[in-house]
Amino acid sequence: MRSNIRFFNIRHQFDPEQYRDNRIPTSSAQITRADCSKRPLTTYSNGQPFEDWYRAKHIAKKAIASSHAPLAVVPEEEPYHVFSHRRKWVITVIVGIYGLFPAISPNIYLPALAKVSEDLNIIQGAAALFWGPLSDSFGRRPIYIYSMIILIAANITLSFSPNFPVLLIFRGIQAAGIASTVSIGSAVIQDISTPSERDTFYSFYQGIRNLAVVLAPIIGGLFSNFLDFRSIFIFLLGISLATFLVLVTFLPETLRSIAGNGSVRLNGIHRPLAYKLKVFVPPEGIDESKNVDPRPRVSARQFLQPLLMLQEKEVVLGLVFGSAIFAVWSMVTVSTVELFKRVFYLNELLIGLAFIPSGLGSIAGSMLIGSLLNRDFLAASSRYKASHSIPPSTLVPRNPFPVDFPIEHTRLARLPFVLSLFLIALCFYGFTLSVPEWYNMDCWIILPLILQFLIAAMANAAFGIHQTLISDLYPTDSASSAAACQLIRCMFSAIGVAVVQPMIDGIAAGPTFVALGLVVMVLVPLPVAQWYWGEQWRKERLDRENNDTIDRSEKV
Repeated sequence: MRSNIRFFNIRHQFDPEQYRDNRIPTSSAQITRADCSKRPLTTYSNGQPFEDWYRAKHIAKKAIASSHAPLAVVPEEEPYHVFSHRRKWVITVIVGIYGLFPAISPNIYLPALAKVSEDLNIIQGAAALFWGPLSDSFGRRPIYIYSMIILIAANITLSFSPNFPVLLIFRGIQAAGIASTVSIGSAVIQDISTPSERDTFYSFYQGIRNLAVVLAPIIGGLFSNFLDFRSIFIFLLGISLATFLVLVTFLPETLRSIAGNGSVRLNGIHRPLAYKLKVFVPPEGIDESKNVDPRPRVSARQFLQPLLMLQEKEVVLGLVFGSAIFAVWSMVTVSTVELFKRVFYLNELLIGLAFIPSGLGSIAGSMLIGSLLNRDFLAASSRYKASHSIPPSTLVPRNPFPVDFPIEHTRLARLPFVLSLFLIALCFYGFTLSVPEWYNMDCWIILPLILQFLIAAMANAAFGIHQTLISDLYPTDSASSAAACQLIRCMFSAIGVAVVQPMIDGIAAGPTFVALGLVVMVLVPLPVAQWYWGEQWRKERLDRENNDTIDRSEKV
């Protein structure tokens, strides 16, 4: 009788996945055609091939042991990136500082000019479609520099704007300047980090941006309460100039088609000023013989790629639902100014402080859901490998995932709890500000602030779930997926911010937020459909992409 028991080397049984990136490829992009012909594949009963590196290595060892031929020296595989872990953190901090501007710019005006903050959303979302493809062709560093120059010029004009129309026009230009930060910052992190490092860097990058959501209204309240509102623009001008100097001096080019894995010598605008002045030593591993002269190519398809992603059902469903929840949170945030002034008689400084719970909630929600999603993925990977008799030391491919890997169920499993808590807090929040017998009680302001914390935390968690799922479905199109997420999210938020105050004035705060809760409930079938049919849609898309690739190769 044949036994189904399999024995694995002991050292593989307690080998954490996150420490094996230097030994085992995590994506098909790291495997050449020559490698594919040499590395054995295991095909399981479902017909899905899976690269069993553990088995391949030990088969090779047995073949070598049985051979008397002299062994050839196998060259050591190049690291994913030559930057040290500390230098990667430095780059992440730099792009994180630049990433503060999309969070600071709209929120710093809330205590003083809530209406002015509306126009930022659509322009910022649309401009991301322009900057992302340019950074994929010309490099991350040049686009950072050019967009920062636009931001500085807009802030100079805004600091001395003579009238309100000029203010609105250059607010739009300011929004266009900062639109590149979110998607390009994410692309920089992907350029320099392995998948196991990426979660930590992304969490910090998101956290430092969320910190700005807390600090911006406080800063805006201080300036508008003690100085003129133009002092806000002067403050933004100062920090944008300081950030520009840091970028020019220390940030190297990271686009892998230009800088490779960091071992290519950089020239011109791609080389940071610190390298030229020799005050900051280039990383070890630079090969001076490698001198790439990039020839950027920009096609119309690159600019349309984020929009083309909206043709896919799983992308549209996730973006619409996640962006709707994010827009509701934006409506709660923007309406705080008028509601708290009318109900609690707060000045600009105290209103700025009232935004702290919402900002802290956004940080808590992002950090909590990031930790839970990472834990869920590790557990799902272990179950998948156990069910397919795959050694524990083998990584599940992520570019793309196996078609039978339940990535949709893994990411959406936390959504019911998040959504339930969000709806309860949202529907009760409006009535805490619309019933005089309640809000005239001492210390009543604490309750709506707690509810704002819960709404912000659950909204960011829900949007994070869908954004992570979209990144999983399109691992090689991080810039395009981030641009698509930003576009839809900003459009929904702009529409919501424009209509929330008329709704409150017309039907009061309580019915307004109950109505918004009902809108979210109407959209619940979207993630439900993704739960049941997402795997099938993913398989159909991958088959279609493979057929397109074969057709293009045959034409060539």
